[in-house]
Amino acid sequence: MGSRMTSLPRPDQIAPGSATPMPIPERHFINGAALAGPYPAGSEEAIFALGCFWGAERKFWETPGLLVTAVGYAGGTTPNPTYTAVCSGLTGHTEAVRVIFDPTKISYEALLKLFWESHDPTQGMRQGADVGTQYRSAIYTTSPEQMQAALASKAAYQQRLTEAGYGAITTEIAPAQAFYFAEDYHQQYLAKNPNGYCGIGGTGVVCPIGFAVA
Repeated sequence: MGSRMTSLPRPDQIAPGSATPMPIPERHFINGAALAGPYPAGSEEAIFALGCFWGAERKFWETPGLLVTAVGYAGGTTPNPTYTAVCSGLTGHTEAVRVIFDPTKISYEALLKLFWESHDPTQGMRQGADVGTQYRSAIYTTSPEQMQAALASKAAYQQRLTEAGYGAITTEIAPAQAFYFAEDYHQQYLAKNPNGYCGIGGTGVVCPIGFAVA
């Protein structure tokens, strides 16, 4: 499942990209929502990376209060990358999930709780058997409020992980830059292929943050 590169590429190694966005389906395979928008007024965006994006996306679309999910590439340099380029380790991107949610039905903190509990954020440039920079743990925030909440949740979860014998959290937390949609066949992959690969698994350590709706 992809590259074995375990360090981000140097500037002279960055793969070239494309000026053309990836063609994607108009509608979400499960709920029929517009995959790339427009989205309802008042909705918010969140971006998470927690290993192979097939299983990660399923974790989110199964959660009530979400309007639409999509998989793609974030946190890197190459514009409009392909899956092959991302798997080479030469784009700097993570395999990410973009979540559009209704903050009156689910809080960002609840999404953070799901994020932390659905993978092991102490593994660096891998997640389980999936090794490579594209599998690193990351939170890309879309507002100062999200950044504050993400950092606070990291500190709270680190305390619980340390008590359970885990090492330091390696999750990258940064303001969101460009999100590039992945290829058509990756979108809602495990709904289209119920027996497909899923390497997502948590630590079993509970994240001590609340569920209050904004």
